[in-house]
Amino acid sequence: MSSGPAVPSSEPTVTPEDPSDGVTTVLGEAEIARALTRIAHEVVERNKGAHDVVLLGIPTRGVPLAERLAERLATIEPGLVPADVVGELDVTMYRDDLHRHPVRTIGATRLPASGIDGKVVVLVDDVLFSGRTIRAALDAISDIGRPRAVQLAALVDRGHRELPIRPDYVGKNLPTSLSERVSVRLVETDGAPDAAGEPVTDAVLISQRPTSTSSEGTR
Repeated sequence: MSSGPAVPSSEPTVTPEDPSDGVTTVLGEAEIARALTRIAHEVVERNKGAHDVVLLGIPTRGVPLAERLAERLATIEPGLVPADVVGELDVTMYRDDLHRHPVRTIGATRLPASGIDGKVVVLVDDVLFSGRTIRAALDAISDIGRPRAVQLAALVDRGHRELPIRPDYVGKNLPTSLSERVSVRLVETDGAPDAAGEPVTDAVLISQRPTSTSSEGTR
C-alpha cells in the first residue's frame, strides 16, 4: 500500500478521561487538529501539490476527517476548492465478514465531479486495525474508476494488521493490546451532549474491550 514508512507523531500527554471507567484520552481536540494539519502538508509534499488529489472518506468518521483535510489542503494550495476534492466511499458490500453480519445498512458512495480516473486517491479513515476495511475499499475503488495511485491516511494506527496494508500518512501510532478498544470521537458524528449535558469534543479514547465481540476487530 505504501512505498515508504509513515511519519510518527509526537507523543501527547495521556490523561484519564474517567479513571473509574478505565477510559483514557490519547489525543485531544488540539492534538487531532495538529495531526490533520501535518497530514495535509505531507500529502501536498509527497504529491507535489494537491490539484490531482481526491480524498475519499470511509464512513463513518473517515468522512468528516476527509472534509477537514480538504479544508486544510485549500489553505495550502491556492485555488483549491474543498468540495471539489472530497467524497465518501461506502465499502459495505465489499467486506469479507458479510456472512457473519449479513444485515448491514448500505451507505452511499459520493465522488467529486471530476471522478477518480487518473487522480491520486487518498483513502481517509479514523482507526487502522486489521486492514480489512481498507482491502474492501480497494475493491470498491476498482469498480468505480482507475486512479493513478491510491494512498492511505489514518488518524490512528493501532497495529495488529491481518493484511499487508500500511498507511502513507498517520496522525498517531498507538501500540495497543487486543484487549483494548480504540474509539475516535468527532463533533460531526458524536456531537450530541453526553449524559451530564456536557458538549462533546474531538478525542481519541482507549479503554478495555468488552467481553463480547466488537466490530472494531474487523477494521
